[in-house]
Amino acid sequence: MADAPPRFITPEGFARIRAEYEQLFAEERPKLVETISWAAANGDRSENGDYIYGRKRLREIDRRLGYLAKVMKAAKVVDPAAQPSQGEIRFGATVELADEDDNRRILTIVGDDESDATAGLIGWNAPLARALRGAKVGDERIVRLPVGEKSYEVMAITYPDRAG
Repeated sequence: MADAPPRFITPEGFARIRAEYEQLFAEERPKLVETISWAAANGDRSENGDYIYGRKRLREIDRRLGYLAKVMKAAKVVDPAAQPSQGEIRFGATVELADEDDNRRILTIVGDDESDATAGLIGWNAPLARALRGAKVGDERIVRLPVGEKSYEVMAITYPDRAG
């Protein structure tokens, strides 16, 4: 575990994970424990839907809480606005790419735990993000994807403005 790669995450992504953890731990879990206790007091647990479903849901919540705690412990919060070399693609960059047919797409490189390809958020360790690391405007990069190789030209690189 000591040589595991850093688990980069944006401040917003970390806040979302922490909020989910706190909501599950402080709100949903206590209500569920109360429901399970009430259902257990009703007698026969083998046919008690509230008890059976509650125990199953409690295991799911506890598993999710464990995962979120692990993510928060390993997370290295990186503010994209503070990237020193904003002329090249680094963590947090929003990039405009053009493929061989001049089809354009805009994506942002974020932490793996906050990626959402449909929203244009690509995880730091995704093949496309790995291929683009360090590229500058005008650079062409070949990405090895499951469907084959694809070439992209970097058209623009932006970072969020510094707050304050």
